[in-house]
Amino acid sequence: MLKGNKKKNRRVSKKKEPSLIRWRFNLICFFVCFSFFILLFRAAYIQVIEPDRLRYEGDLRSLRVKALPSARGMISDRHGEPLAVSVPVNAVYLDPVVLFDNGGLKEKERWNLLADVLGLKRQQMFENINKNKNKRFIYLQRQVGSAVSHYVRGLNLPGIGMKSESRRFYPTGEVSAHLVGVTGIDGRGLEGIERGYNKWLSGDPGRKTVRKDRDGRVVENISTEKHEEGKPLVLSIDQRIQAISYRAIKQAVADFRATSGSLVMVDVRTGEVLSMVNAPSYNPNNTADLKSFKMRNRAITDVFEPGSTIKPLVILAALENGVVDEKTIIDTGNGVMSIGGARVRDTSKIGKATLKDVLKKSSNIGVSKLSLSMPVEDLLGLYNNFGMGDLTGINLLGESFGFYPDRSRWSDFERATLSFGYGLSITPVQLARAYSVLGSLGINRPLSILKTNAVVPGKQVVSRKNAQKLLEMLESVTEKGGSAKAAAVAGYRVGAKTGTAKVAVAGGYGDEYIGYTAGLAPISSPRLALVVLINEPQGDKYYGGQVAAPVFSEVMKSALQLLNIAPDAHHSQLQIAKTSK
Repeated sequence: MLKGNKKKNRRVSKKKEPSLIRWRFNLICFFVCFSFFILLFRAAYIQVIEPDRLRYEGDLRSLRVKALPSARGMISDRHGEPLAVSVPVNAVYLDPVVLFDNGGLKEKERWNLLADVLGLKRQQMFENINKNKNKRFIYLQRQVGSAVSHYVRGLNLPGIGMKSESRRFYPTGEVSAHLVGVTGIDGRGLEGIERGYNKWLSGDPGRKTVRKDRDGRVVENISTEKHEEGKPLVLSIDQRIQAISYRAIKQAVADFRATSGSLVMVDVRTGEVLSMVNAPSYNPNNTADLKSFKMRNRAITDVFEPGSTIKPLVILAALENGVVDEKTIIDTGNGVMSIGGARVRDTSKIGKATLKDVLKKSSNIGVSKLSLSMPVEDLLGLYNNFGMGDLTGINLLGESFGFYPDRSRWSDFERATLSFGYGLSITPVQLARAYSVLGSLGINRPLSILKTNAVVPGKQVVSRKNAQKLLEMLESVTEKGGSAKAAAVAGYRVGAKTGTAKVAVAGGYGDEYIGYTAGLAPISSPRLALVVLINEPQGDKYYGGQVAAPVFSEVMKSALQLLNIAPDAHHSQLQIAKTSK
């Protein structure tokens, strides 16, 4: 019985033994081998055929490029006085990962001290840190001084580090702000010289490429590109004259409650700009004071109708074209002249007058008759030869062309108004250039804001003889009975012309005025051309001879003395004495 059961169990056990299914085995082996070859092919493809992608992904995780900043070049005036310098500062940064690996923000008191010394709001700083927990670098504050940096280091907070950088400092503050400009927090120029010559001043920053491990440790130095330091820039400005100019224009704007004021002084011999100021100004060292309406350099951006300051050029055009000579008499009548249904008026009746009297008394009728006596192309041609409606060559960003009329047909009244400064618009720096051309006896050369080592050759645009005649006429305007007598400088022969024009608005003219004075000194050998503009003065005084001429006299006197230019008034007195004999 037992034997039978054993035999039966053996038969059952034999039936349960698994049998090998050949086709299944072969299929599995095929898929295993196929997968192996796919992986092998993929590995070969990635590492041999196209390894660049793998290297790129690896470099993203390990390669780091560190900038090697170059020091920004110094800006100085013609005598080496610094106008913009770079000072070393630090940026305070945080590695949030390191911070939260070392207890996080538990020591609130020390973190509060950090926020206070950096000028940050405590709660806002904590929110910023918590929001960037997984980042490895965030700025807390840029451009902090050495004392603050030392204090921050003393707090010994985890994850806090310092990064060296530089900050631009402007020793002259608001005096030269419009000209020099300002840089942003990253060191790039935003306005003025800083922006226009940014590449020259900033140089070429270097780069250092390294490989780091996961803990941020440098394991390999790949390459180093040397940096090129920024180059210094020497301006044509004389900071002594610049400071005097700014003080005078700022005081005038305050005294007459004007909207703004501008002043430009040019060296007639070289075309160098010795002074360029505007009021109101701003402090480039105070970021809270950087408002766009304050930062505009009005001397090169704002245009105005030049008014009577253009009259000397009308007389010169008439002399050049042979329409008149210095002995010509012009009948201005009773001070009112009708032209094409409109009227041209003089502020004072001068009757029959010489060219000198027309300029001295600023006769609108006199210059209108001169304009009407020659083709309008001749007058516009002379304006153009003196640089109006064109860039001055000063190479400052934002300079305006102004408005230079170009019409196929002109009415007589339009030709008349063109002679006393209406119908065209120029900038203060363009007017200064025009007077510098006159002072150089007809040589037109571009202006320069950089100190020049050699005089730039110019182009003779009018005869020296006629330019000299006009200078002598211009001198009479600052003498007794002239409209610019307030522009005179004791001891020096000065030629100047004042002007007053209404502010142009959409559709015509407003109720506000612009007063200006432009002139030269000394007349015996012109050295300086100066333009002063007071925009929208309030009160009873708004004529150029009242608001701008006194500023002209003050600044011109100081500049002549600072430059050691000898007085020449005695030459004029000797000439008068000889003539009388």
